[in-house]
Amino acid sequence: MSKRVRTAVFPAGGLGTRFLPATKVIPKEMLALVDKPIIQYGVEEAVASGIEHVIFVTGRGKGAMEDHFDVSFELDATLERKGKRELLEISRKVSSLARVSYVRQKEPMGLGHAVLCAKQLVGDEPFAVILPDDVIDAPRPCIAQMMDVYNERQASVLATMTIEGPSISAYGVLAGAQDATNERLYDCTGMVEKPKFEEAPSKQAIIGRYILTPGIFETLERTGFGAGGELQLTDGILALLATEKVYGYTFEGRRFDAGDKFGMLQATVEFALKREEFGERFRAYLRNLPI
Repeated sequence: MSKRVRTAVFPAGGLGTRFLPATKVIPKEMLALVDKPIIQYGVEEAVASGIEHVIFVTGRGKGAMEDHFDVSFELDATLERKGKRELLEISRKVSSLARVSYVRQKEPMGLGHAVLCAKQLVGDEPFAVILPDDVIDAPRPCIAQMMDVYNERQASVLATMTIEGPSISAYGVLAGAQDATNERLYDCTGMVEKPKFEEAPSKQAIIGRYILTPGIFETLERTGFGAGGELQLTDGILALLATEKVYGYTFEGRRFDAGDKFGMLQATVEFALKREEFGERFRAYLRNLPI
């Protein structure tokens, strides 16, 4: 009997150097997008997709992230004593989102190594990988869309988006053919990391959402460390292609690169405009700026 996707792995052991000096003491994943840490958006997406178990792959200095998803007895008691029920509900909701586990990545050694660190906690089941930097605004959660593909095809699925022009060179790019029955689905035959525009095998850029079979652990264990002493997930997936099918799926929605300063600013504006309590006031403010 096929197994369903119940677990999501969040690689979160990076140093966040692109956001220095803020990330000198604050984990990059805890930087606020409007009023929530960016990693919470990914966890909420996972939970809304039916994920039951969340695994954070962390490193040194990530204690604030662990505290955020834990119960804060002092805060909750204070809010309850002061009768601030709405704030109390917000605090308690965060700590009850999902069953959470943590595993330490002793030093940043690549995305593939981070995923491999979660092997014992994942077990022999398919699982999702969510990169917290990629915040996705979608009518239906991106991971839920990908689960539909996994349930139908019983194979690994990589989220992609269509990129026109030279900016494709900033991404890993899917090689493959469009599926005959689903225009959003691609039969993956390979991947090229940050190709030159004229050498890109397609317009399908791979972004930070994956559903992987447990076979990825074996291929990662066989894959050597590459440049900079890092084990890349892309290399493990390429090896997986030798024995299993892998699909690319162009998800419905919009992705924001919150791991980049400009992308974080874009996401902040877009998500703020969608907020019911101050969206219209913020829109009016933006219209009146002298720009």
